[in-house]
Amino acid sequence: MSLSQPVTSIDFEFSFHLPSLIEFGYGKASRLGERLLQLGVNNVFLVTDKGVESTGILNRLSESLQATGIQFDIYTDVEPDPSIETINRGAEAFQVKRYDCIVAVGGGSPIDAAKGIRVVASNGGSIGDYAGVNRIPAASAIPLIAIPTTSGTGSEVTIFGVYSDWHNNVKVTVTSPYMAPSIALVDPELTGTLPAKMTAASGIDALAHGIETFFSLRSRPVSDALAMEAISVVNANLRRAVQDGSDIDARVGMSHGSLLAGMAFNNGFLGLAHAIGSALSGHCHVPHGIAIGLLLPHVVEFNTPVRPEKVAKIAELMGVKTGGAKELAGGAAPAVAQLVQDIGLPTRLREVGVPQEKLADIARDSFKSGMMKWNPRQPSEAEVLEILKKMF
Repeated sequence: MSLSQPVTSIDFEFSFHLPSLIEFGYGKASRLGERLLQLGVNNVFLVTDKGVESTGILNRLSESLQATGIQFDIYTDVEPDPSIETINRGAEAFQVKRYDCIVAVGGGSPIDAAKGIRVVASNGGSIGDYAGVNRIPAASAIPLIAIPTTSGTGSEVTIFGVYSDWHNNVKVTVTSPYMAPSIALVDPELTGTLPAKMTAASGIDALAHGIETFFSLRSRPVSDALAMEAISVVNANLRRAVQDGSDIDARVGMSHGSLLAGMAFNNGFLGLAHAIGSALSGHCHVPHGIAIGLLLPHVVEFNTPVRPEKVAKIAELMGVKTGGAKELAGGAAPAVAQLVQDIGLPTRLREVGVPQEKLADIARDSFKSGMMKWNPRQPSEAEVLEILKKMF
């Protein structure tokens, strides 16, 4: 669909589902206890990781819970890109006591871990049993409150959970409306202590969510609107947030942009960057945001021939001002690459320790991702390998 053409009735044949209630505001996390009292919660299983624990963020949340008399235990055994085994152990820990709520605090890893813990605690088995689409039999009665401390994954509102299967060197995705948190409590103040490198890596992931949703074969006017705003907001704020973590306006902007991107890809889904990124992280343990930053400029370039109007719009949203439609489209991939460079992320696979002999395996396993089918230009395995070689 050309962005300059009138929208037809066919374009409006879509569904849009956002299972999570969103509560957004600077300082909102300090009122967590009051919010949980409204839900009738008495005993909380708080899922986070040791990185978040070291920042002191949990202190203000703990104070809020203590002030309202809510009991809680803190579970910190979540690693980056959590494994299937980590989720299953977390579910066992949850079942030790009569917890009536899960609160997830952190980036995508703790939030995805909490999603998986709730599924396993409610339905049994292993989180790997639910890999795929709509394989969770029923909604959980356990409320899940997601409190992000990064601006990137959008996990606080999404219906996805991504887990590492290290035995097979792949990531598995669980997709179901029953994965979505009950409440997304988004407080930009909690992102203020995020180091510059993590701000950059999570922020480029948010940009990719917007761009890939905008490209997606599932895109529709409603997801496009969210995706375009996300691209614009992230582009306007990411450099500033990386350069000065105390810039409140930039932090609020990034929290907002990340949330919009999560809302968008919840319904529009993603594409080639996330498909290859999944295999890249699975084989070489490259952190997700780093992998996406490496891939995104190349994926924009790859998709340009089949989505020229949308690529031109992406360039415009990222501040490219000169030239006609063709020149604009040609400026999108360089604009993304410039942003990646400006925020200090690596631009070559060899910089993050990926051995050249792994590229063929990564290319092959990229096609295990369900996100591949939504990319507007379907690549061959040889074309994916060529992208990886260009990145090396």
